[in-house]
Amino acid sequence: MMKKKELQKSFLKYTLANIISTLGVSVYILIDTFFISKGMGSDGLTALNICLPVFNLINGLGLMLGMGGGSRFSMMYCRVERQETDRVFSNTVAAAAVVSAGLLLIGLFASGPFTALLGADDGVFEMAHGYLHTVLLFAPAYIMNNILVCFMRNDCAPHLAMAGVLGSSVSNLILDYVFIFRMNMGMTGAALATSIAPLVSIAIMSIHFIRGWNAFSFRWIVPDWKEIRRILPLGLHSFLTEISGGVVIIVFNFVIYRLCGNAGIAAYGIIANMSVVITAIFTGLSSGVQPLFCKYHGAGDSRSVGYLLRLSVVSAMVISAVSYILLYLNEAGLVSIFNQCSDTKLRVIAENGLRLYFLFMPFMALNMVFSVYFTSMEQPSPSQVISFLRGALLSIPLLFAVYLFRSLNGIWLAIPAAEMMTATIAVVYYCILKPHALYVYRYTPKGVSKSGEHNISQ
Repeated sequence: MMKKKELQKSFLKYTLANIISTLGVSVYILIDTFFISKGMGSDGLTALNICLPVFNLINGLGLMLGMGGGSRFSMMYCRVERQETDRVFSNTVAAAAVVSAGLLLIGLFASGPFTALLGADDGVFEMAHGYLHTVLLFAPAYIMNNILVCFMRNDCAPHLAMAGVLGSSVSNLILDYVFIFRMNMGMTGAALATSIAPLVSIAIMSIHFIRGWNAFSFRWIVPDWKEIRRILPLGLHSFLTEISGGVVIIVFNFVIYRLCGNAGIAAYGIIANMSVVITAIFTGLSSGVQPLFCKYHGAGDSRSVGYLLRLSVVSAMVISAVSYILLYLNEAGLVSIFNQCSDTKLRVIAENGLRLYFLFMPFMALNMVFSVYFTSMEQPSPSQVISFLRGALLSIPLLFAVYLFRSLNGIWLAIPAAEMMTATIAVVYYCILKPHALYVYRYTPKGVSKSGEHNISQ
């Protein structure tokens, strides 16, 4: 049994590096939000927010393949020959190629109708279409970047994955300035800057292969659809989370537009983009501990899994409390960063929304931790239920219900309510299933647990 301090050290190593990585990915959108608000005002923010569901779709597909393939790779890492881990990675890439081809075809031939379907009106259609078209053409880069980050995290290289993501964020920052302000490329320039960023990340992470540190490689094989079917359920919760988030954004845009017009969508765009960053923190925490869950589950070490779960939940609650306090104390300043035109209506809507909307954080954090935990225990069904409930199944009916009362405050509170109800169900799932009898073990200062077993706190 690994000592408690060593588990804590591993937990910090993986989660901190992964939080920084996921924050780096979320900063792609946040950087775009800042430059677009400065260069194109509230109409640009509205157009960006209309396009956000496409990022949810692309990231969801990438994370499904990356988290699923990475989890299976981690479970097999110490038990099989190298050719088997190569086969997992190669089949993951094959599935990514099929998915990427579909998105690329939409970008080439159907980006206009897709933009209209997302709700762009005549005032923002051209800006939204320019952004969406470019992002879809670079979908293969986004998906491959997500896959490599997940596999490298499971291949004991979280810091190099972090370096790749941070390098891509810096390039996005520089290119946004060049394309938007120096070359006057507008929304298309913002999308191009964001789309080049994952290519930079992939280039940096290629060091892992060049130096021979990798325990996985791509091999030209005939895709094994049985293996792909084993991979997909392990990452399906990530896809459901992302795609449900995209659907919720569409519904949010629909109801807010009818209450507040484009100013409401722009205000929600500010909140949604801040939410992407906050969500990235908890995604980083949960997906960072995932390799450790898989490692100790694969070794049959339930006591370490139980301790890591407790550590994850406590960390998530502390981060939630600190984040909300910081947001609450600095709401005016945060909104003003993205309200470059000093639009009073936008400011009032956004500040009020920020205070209410971000009450979702502790419940979302708990849901994410339990979702990854169940997947790592090879019980994907509870993860999928959690992801679906917190995404579309609860949020959308709540949004339409409060819309009937024309309550803007109710709209902001719909997501916290959905997350809270889902968190309750997640805890009930855990209490009923008790994977690997984690409740059997109690960690006491004396170092003895049930049946006289040695405690990890020694």
